[in-house]
Amino acid sequence: MASVPSLASNVQQRLANALSAALPEAGSADPLLRRSDRADFQANGILALAKQLKGNPRELAAKVVDALGTESDEVLREVEVSGPGFLNITVSDAAIIGTLAARAADDRLGVALTADPGTTVIDWAQPNVAKEMHVGHLRSAVIGAAMVNILEFTGEKVISRHHIGDWGTQFGMLIQYLEEHPHELDHRAGSEVSGEEAMSSLDRLYKAARAHFDSDEEFKARSRDRVVALQSGDPATLAMWQRFVDESKIYFNSVFEKLDMEIADEDIVGESGYNDMLADTCRLLEESGVAVRSDGALCVFFDDIKGPDGEPTPLIVQKSNGGFGYAATDLSAIRDRVGKLGARNLIYVVDVRQSMHFKMVFETARRAGWLTDGVRAVQLAFGTVLGADGKPFKTREGKTVKLVDLLDEAVDRATAVVREKAEKVGLGEEEIVENGRYVGIGAIKYADLSTSAVRDYKFDLDQMVSLNGDTSVYLQYAYARIRSILRKAGDAKPAAHPELELHPAERALALHVDLFGEVVAEVAGTYEPHKLAAYLYQLASHLTTFYDKCQVLSSENAPELVENRLFLVELTGRTLQQGMALLGIRTPERL
Repeated sequence: MASVPSLASNVQQRLANALSAALPEAGSADPLLRRSDRADFQANGILALAKQLKGNPRELAAKVVDALGTESDEVLREVEVSGPGFLNITVSDAAIIGTLAARAADDRLGVALTADPGTTVIDWAQPNVAKEMHVGHLRSAVIGAAMVNILEFTGEKVISRHHIGDWGTQFGMLIQYLEEHPHELDHRAGSEVSGEEAMSSLDRLYKAARAHFDSDEEFKARSRDRVVALQSGDPATLAMWQRFVDESKIYFNSVFEKLDMEIADEDIVGESGYNDMLADTCRLLEESGVAVRSDGALCVFFDDIKGPDGEPTPLIVQKSNGGFGYAATDLSAIRDRVGKLGARNLIYVVDVRQSMHFKMVFETARRAGWLTDGVRAVQLAFGTVLGADGKPFKTREGKTVKLVDLLDEAVDRATAVVREKAEKVGLGEEEIVENGRYVGIGAIKYADLSTSAVRDYKFDLDQMVSLNGDTSVYLQYAYARIRSILRKAGDAKPAAHPELELHPAERALALHVDLFGEVVAEVAGTYEPHKLAAYLYQLASHLTTFYDKCQVLSSENAPELVENRLFLVELTGRTLQQGMALLGIRTPERL
C-alpha cells in the first residue's frame, strides 16, 4: 500500500523548487497552480511575486522556465510564458497514464493516509427516546456517517457518539404511566418486534400519558415525584426508564437500517451517560471562577455575547432550582471525550440554530482547561431541510414530516425509475427492489451531501431521482455503464499503455481521476463532504464527455487503444465507487 502523489502536486513542487532556484529572494513563494482550459495547469503566482520584487513578471516567468529545465523531462511536456506572466503547463501523456497505473495497482487508489493520525470523536445522529424521528434528524445522520467514513479512510481513529435525548422531566410522566399500566410496552412472546411496532407502542403510551398528565392533578403530582426518584437513581424507576430506552433503540435501529447505516450500541451514549459527572463539572467551574452564581443559577458570562436588551447572555450550567441544563451535560461530555477517550478533534454535527450554545460551551471548556491548545472542537453546523415552498419541510397539515415516511416514498419513486429501465438491462424483480432501495436512499443522501452543510436545501424528490443533473442517480448510472462496458469487453482486458497519445477528453478525465486523493484529504481536513460530492459529479461529467468523444469498444481501434481506454474506464469506475462509498451511497452493478 503506497500513496501516489498527484501530477498536480508533482508539478506544484517542481515549480516551487524552480521559483526558489531562479528567485532566491522570493523565499518559499506559492506558484498558485490551478487547472486551466488553456493547458493542463496554469501558475499565476509570479504576478504577485513580481509586484513584491518590483520586477517584470514575464522576465521572472522566463527565469523560472529556465530553472525548470524541461528539455529531457518525462513529466513536463511544455511550459510556456503567457499573457502578463502566467505559466501554462502541459504534462506528458506518458506521465498521466503512468501515474494512473500506479493508482490502479493500489487497493486505496494511491490515496495517502494522514501523516499524523489522532482520535476524533464525532457526535452525530441524536434522536430522542420515545419520540418519532423526523426530517430534522436526517442531516445529522447523513453528514455524520459520511464524515466517519472519510476520516476512517484517511487513517484517523474515529469514535462515534450518539448523544440521544434519554433524560429529563418528561420521563417522570412516562414512567409513572407505565407503572400504572404495566403491560403497555409488552411484546408478544417469541415474536420479533419491528421498528414500526415499537414506535407505535411508544407513541400510543406517550399520548395517553400526556392526556392523563394534563387532566389529572394527582397523576401530575405522582409524575413529578417519579422525576425525583429517577434523578436519585431509584432502581425500580431506572428499570422502567430502561424499557423506554430499549424500545426506542428497536425503532432507531430500524430507521438507520433504512438509511443503510450501522449504529453500534456502545456508541449510543445519551444525556444520561454523563449524569455522574454533572455535579463535579459544576464544582470545578465554580471553584476555578469560570462560572459564577447569578440569581441562584450557576452561569458563565462572555463580553461579546449580549441579548437584544444589551445585557449579557450567560451560559446557564445549573439552574437556580438545582437542576442541570444542557450545558452541564455538554461540558461533561467534553471532559469525558478529551480525558477518557483521548480525543484530539471533537466534531458536533448539530443544527446551525445551536451555534451560539456551542460557541459558549467551547469557550467555557477552554477557560476551564478541558479544551487545550492541542484539541480542536468544531460544530459541523447544518441548515434546514425546506419544502418546495422554501419554508421548513412540513406535511400538508402543517405537521413535521416523519423520517420513515420520507425514506419510504423516496424508495418507491426510485424503484419506479429503476423498473422503467429494468427490461433493457435484464433485471429481475429481486434486483429491481434492491436497486430501488439503493437508488432511493442514495438520492436522499446525495441531495443532502451535495449542498454545503451550513446552507438550507429544498427537498424535491422528483429532482433527486432524476437521471439528469447533479444527482446520485446520474452517478450510479455512470458506474453501472462502466460495469456494462467491462462485461462487454470480452477478451480485451484493461491495461495501461503510456506510449499512446491521449485524446483531449481522455486527458481531462484522467487528470480529474488523479485528483481523488487530494480531494479526500481536503474534505477530511475541512469537514466539507459537499466538495467530495462535487468532485464525483465532475468525474461523471468528464466520463460522459469521454464516451461522446472516444469510442472504447470499437473494432476500428488498435488492441492497445482498446486496452488503454478500458483501463481508464475501469479506474474511473473504482474511483466513483470508492467516492460514493465514502458518502455512504451504494453503486449497483446493473441499472
